[in-house]
Amino acid sequence: MTRRLDLPDGAEARDGLLHAPSAERNAEPILAVLDPRLPTAGRVLELASGTGQHVATLAARHPGLTFEPTEPDPLRRMTIDRRCAALPNVAAARDLDVSVAGWGARGPWDAVVVVNLLHLISDAEMAVLLDEAARGLARGGLFAVYGPFRRADAPMTEGDAAFDASLRSQDPAIGYKEAEVVESVLAALGLRPERVEMPANNLMVLARR
Repeated sequence: MTRRLDLPDGAEARDGLLHAPSAERNAEPILAVLDPRLPTAGRVLELASGTGQHVATLAARHPGLTFEPTEPDPLRRMTIDRRCAALPNVAAARDLDVSVAGWGARGPWDAVVVVNLLHLISDAEMAVLLDEAARGLARGGLFAVYGPFRRADAPMTEGDAAFDASLRSQDPAIGYKEAEVVESVLAALGLRPERVEMPANNLMVLARR
């Protein structure tokens, strides 16, 4: 699944750690949605944790939860572990390719979180991700997907259209996914989807078993 893409807001080194400006910008809106919906105890899996900024913030705010970050890039896994070293409720970052079936069997998780990934993978890879996440959720568990989407009821903004075109020019298999397709797949997998509008024309698609 690993791709080397030219992204407009890539990670940069800061104080010896990788830092993603986009993760800093969207942290509070994401937390505002997740904070009241996460359980007080249990296991939380984060897919493609990147620089670990989100999992570090979530873990600090939810000490009763055990967080399991994953990331296929070894340099980013090192950053995650260093960033979360003082947080006893964060496990060591694990190598996980979400496009390879079978990882859902390591559950059950009380929540599975994925931020800014679906537009960077193919439809086939997304199908595996959604299926395995649903398979790995505990009863009543929460699946949360954040990022940019296409929508049947609204045209893409000029900025989104340009970004989507840039992604597809680098790999025709990737690009923005249709929110309605994601929601219909989740419903077919036995989850109850909910859509939350987010800043910068992003969405949070939530689903519970």
